[in-house]
Amino acid sequence: MFGRLPNTNFVGKLPTIAGWQAALPGSSTIALSVITICSTNMSNDSKFKEIPGSICAPHGFKAAAVFCDIKKLGTGMGSEKGRKHDLALIISDVPAAVAGMFTTNQVCAPPVKVSVTRAKQEFVRAIVVNSGNANACTGKQGIRDAETMTRLTADAVAAVYDRRNRSNPALIERRYRRITANDVLVCSTGRIGVPMPMKNVGRGIRDCASLIARSASNARDVAEAIMTSDTRRKEIAVEFKIDRVNVRLGGISKGAGMIQPRMAVARSVATALSRREGTPRPAFAAALRRGKQSGAATGHATMLAFITSDIAIKSKLLKAALEQSVSQSFNRITVDGDMSTNDSVIVLANGLAGNRVIGTADLRLRIFQEALNFVCLELAKMMVRDGEGVSRFITLRVANARTAYDAELAARAIANSSLVKTSWCGGDPNWGRILCAVGYSGAAVDESVVDIGYSRAGEQRVAYGFRAGRPSKTSWQTLTRITSAPQFEVHVDLHLGRHDFVLYASDLTEDYVAFNKGDIKDPSSLGG
Repeated sequence: MFGRLPNTNFVGKLPTIAGWQAALPGSSTIALSVITICSTNMSNDSKFKEIPGSICAPHGFKAAAVFCDIKKLGTGMGSEKGRKHDLALIISDVPAAVAGMFTTNQVCAPPVKVSVTRAKQEFVRAIVVNSGNANACTGKQGIRDAETMTRLTADAVAAVYDRRNRSNPALIERRYRRITANDVLVCSTGRIGVPMPMKNVGRGIRDCASLIARSASNARDVAEAIMTSDTRRKEIAVEFKIDRVNVRLGGISKGAGMIQPRMAVARSVATALSRREGTPRPAFAAALRRGKQSGAATGHATMLAFITSDIAIKSKLLKAALEQSVSQSFNRITVDGDMSTNDSVIVLANGLAGNRVIGTADLRLRIFQEALNFVCLELAKMMVRDGEGVSRFITLRVANARTAYDAELAARAIANSSLVKTSWCGGDPNWGRILCAVGYSGAAVDESVVDIGYSRAGEQRVAYGFRAGRPSKTSWQTLTRITSAPQFEVHVDLHLGRHDFVLYASDLTEDYVAFNKGDIKDPSSLGG
């Protein structure tokens, strides 16, 4: 049996996941059903184009990266990368509005605890980030090290600006050469439970500060510096018009394993952390759920994303925009079902594009939101495609669940099932495993009305393997032609309500197991 997806109008290059609905079949004998993918039509002003430069594309942002041997050279997973950059700085010439979202893992790393507090501010100036060491599960010393990294960054960057301003007093950043530790956020990714080599870190920060510049090559260096088990850089930038001026938005990300982010806004994570001491575990979990739900969703690898823009926007609106974008992107991916201790997404917006400051929810905010949604979703998909050992990229669509929570429960149960993921690895359209996962997911389900189908990526025609509670007559060859492709879509219609959920997932391969099992005879080879 087949269904068909109707034409969908996209704005710019934004692939919307705002929602999709399946019409209820009139009876179990109906061979066709129509699925509509919704898209919001925007004005021509909202169109945007991709440009080079990623985080250095927006005006007023500088970056640099260096190698300072944070993870002892030649040790651990990913050591084949050699003298890869492992410390980076991202700097705004002027104070930038800030927004951040962070892991809701109760065991969160010291850099997260430091950055959560600072991301609640209106403005910051810089981000310091390292790979090779997560600075996680490192106790009070880890907090001191994270704070020291921000202080060293502030001192080094201020010194660089002072030297440059003396040689060229006309520089705009001359007015803002003062920068303090509270103006700096810190992120780390890498091996868990290892003390930070602060001598190397301090040297790296000083060397890196002297190299900061606005260039595409420096942006590429930073995208490389944050990689751990990633096999390629993840970067993007777009340009669009607001108030008849060009506005730019650029981003980089990393993440290949320990990927199933469930990030919340800084205020929610900070509240939960401050209450955790002496608070019963259910109360802490409830605080995190409140943060998660406000965003529309409930190792040695981590997901990090850094986004810059020269748009002028109020910090409060920037925080709300990021919350919406993350709920549709980074919080909609899974590689292995594991949530990291260090997941972080940070956006800086310095206003140097020259548009009128966006202070209310108007059309200009909608245009910016659309661009931010696109950048976040593209970066999120890059992580899944580059997942550890991944050979297939799957878009999983659960439709018509009784509640939004049910839709998410069903999707995550399917996408994180080892049996489902290994069947995807083999190109096996095993709808029985999918139905089994839905059954134990906790979502309301009536087997007699469930549909499970497959479609090629981006195509409208859906081939159903299971329809209205029974196996369909679709041939095995038809289904396997779809599921043996490097990417395809899975459609699960529960027919119990009007709530949908989209999740971007991967298969589970032998390479993932080989990469992560380590060798106990060689502790230096073990992952985080």
